[in-house]
Amino acid sequence: MKFAPVLRAEALKVLTLRSLCGTLLAVFAVTTAFSALAGSTDGSEPDFDPLFTSLSGVMPGQIAAIAFGAMTVSSEYHGAGIRLSLAAVPQRGRWFAAKLTVIAAPVLAVGLVTAFAALLAARAGLGSSADGLTGGEQVRGVLGCGLYFMLIALFAAGLTALFRSGVATLSTLIPFILIVSFVIGDAAGSTADFLPDKAGQIALHQTHDGNLGPWTGLAVTALWATAALLAGAWRLRRRDA
Repeated sequence: MKFAPVLRAEALKVLTLRSLCGTLLAVFAVTTAFSALAGSTDGSEPDFDPLFTSLSGVMPGQIAAIAFGAMTVSSEYHGAGIRLSLAAVPQRGRWFAAKLTVIAAPVLAVGLVTAFAALLAARAGLGSSADGLTGGEQVRGVLGCGLYFMLIALFAAGLTALFRSGVATLSTLIPFILIVSFVIGDAAGSTADFLPDKAGQIALHQTHDGNLGPWTGLAVTALWATAALLAGAWRLRRRDA
């Protein structure tokens, strides 16, 4: 079977599941709302970063992106749906590639729109406190935010294919990002820059210290996502449906 009809079928699955569409809407709503709230600060702190403040809604918004990646894959394991999918598309690698495409493309598109809206909402509140931001820094922040959302969703998708469970992925990844990453970050210093969430979020800062820059940080997150996807693909090929 050619790739185009497989991709079309996987896209229809996403469009017909209200929970998945609602999760994408949550990415936009949560990120924009929290960024607008952060924009109400006066910017008087000595370490104030107007770009990260404007995009700080990414912190709660990434939970929705993780949920989208996990739920899109885990929906196949409900009611043995994976058996029907692989019966229709015996080439498991082709099916998995189509599944990842329908995760990556909408999350990237929604992420870019969300980052732009969040930046506008927060800047309206920050006023002159954000005047130091250059156009290039804002473009980099918006692009970096969209790419980060996409990579973290793919990371979750790979883990879900590996665990064969969305619950296992969410119960592992969300506590790690919300709790463990901060604890390790405080204890490990610059080594924490190589964690998947912290590395990718470097692009959201106006200035940055440490071993990584904005694009190398996103590259590190991409490596984490690639490792998870390869592990998930290996599990998919090795295990019976």
